[in-house]
Amino acid sequence: MLPGDQVARRMANGEIEVAPLAFMRGRTLAHAFVILDEAQNTTPAQMKMFLTRMGQGARMVITGDLSQIDLPSGVASGLREAVETLEGLPGIGITRFESADVVRHPLVARIVDAYDQRVAAARDYSRGRPRREYNGTSK
Repeated sequence: MLPGDQVARRMANGEIEVAPLAFMRGRTLAHAFVILDEAQNTTPAQMKMFLTRMGQGARMVITGDLSQIDLPSGVASGLREAVETLEGLPGIGITRFESADVVRHPLVARIVDAYDQRVAAARDYSRGRPRREYNGTSK
């Protein structure tokens, strides 16, 4: 959103900082706009640690896709837990995007829909309902 030279200058003077999540412990992020990207891959402890760094005048934006969790099997997603725990809390807003919001190639929205249908079919199967195979058409 900024010209490259401005980004470089602002990073050099510390106005913009890119830091690994591990560097957040012990910090208070006051009067800052903080973005945590790919948050689906945080653990619950990491997410809580991050959220509790917020200081006066700070705003936080957390992004992530719960369908793309890359954590080891059995490790809970901090983003999933945060959404389940904090949704409805005053001062917190949650926005969910759907395939219609995809701004990549138009085929990507159809791919997302196909995967969503596959997950729904597997969920139905595990609940004892007959499994319907996805054939690329809506039913």
